[in-house]
Amino acid sequence: MSTDAPLRFDTKIAVLLREDLESWQRLNVTAFLVSGLGTAAPEVIGEPYEDADEVASLPMFRQPVLVFEGTKETLAAAHARVLARSLPRAVFTSDLFATGNDGDNRAAVRAVRTADLDLVGLAVYGPRNAVDKVLKGARMHP
Repeated sequence: MSTDAPLRFDTKIAVLLREDLESWQRLNVTAFLVSGLGTAAPEVIGEPYEDADEVASLPMFRQPVLVFEGTKETLAAAHARVLARSLPRAVFTSDLFATGNDGDNRAAVRAVRTADLDLVGLAVYGPRNAVDKVLKGARMHP
């Protein structure tokens, strides 16, 4: 166990959820959204874990994931800002609650113009200050 002072990251991983989601939807959307960040930004993934018996576990993010919530309008504004800043992002639309597989998920998003996406979740990764600007108007999830 390390006794070093906590590391303050110069980057941030954040998820923004629409405030009107059911609890199960919040968990599901968060899990789906963050799954994409490690593939687009492999530097967010730490080293594999190993317990005292040398049993290995998969690596996870190397830094915390902060979860926020906001209105539908807050999500739309954040999406516009994340696109303007070209930050790595993942989106989850309300249409994805009715699909059952990855192909149908991609088709559902593909069928809707960017400005018309009914966003229920957004994940973003990037420099702390840029992510903070993207999330303007959102509040920490309780």
